[in-house]
Amino acid sequence: MAIIDVPGFVADLKDHAADHGFHVHDERHFVETYSLRQAWEVDLHPERACGGPLDLHLAVELDPRILLSFEDKMMEIPEDDEPPTGYKLPISFTWALPPLPKAPDLLVLATDLAGIGGVNLPLEVAAVDSTVAVTDAFERTLSIVGRVELDFADLFMRREDLCDILDRCHAISEWVLDRCPMWLDEV
Repeated sequence: MAIIDVPGFVADLKDHAADHGFHVHDERHFVETYSLRQAWEVDLHPERACGGPLDLHLAVELDPRILLSFEDKMMEIPEDDEPPTGYKLPISFTWALPPLPKAPDLLVLATDLAGIGGVNLPLEVAAVDSTVAVTDAFERTLSIVGRVELDFADLFMRREDLCDILDRCHAISEWVLDRCPMWLDEV
């Protein structure tokens, strides 16, 4: 049995996200058969985005080698010692929007969002232009990605604190939702 209950952590994270104003709609759990890597994906969005246009995708990825290395180190240290640090569990938050007829300037958007995400939740802003046929105008979709890493030592000691991150995710979601009508040409 693992000394850290990652599935339990993901279940608690969903509840925690609901406490911060998100609706949870779907969850998936994947296990890679060769390496035993695992991924949990959770689809959620702010309460006022039921029915669109913004979706938030949360992903937790577990590399079993890192967890096993952490467990090996834990077996080597005395019971009263602090757990070893440096063993990370990555979590990513990805916001997705439908094609935007009036997409914003990416540099301005990235700068505005950097002020909301801050240093605790650095954000990447990307756009994809796609066309169905050569003669069609392109459609631009935006994606915003934030990544954080939790230390297994903090998970083991139950001192991980995602309140600030979830508050920032909610603020980013609300900020984007406020601007969506303009980008979707609904104003």
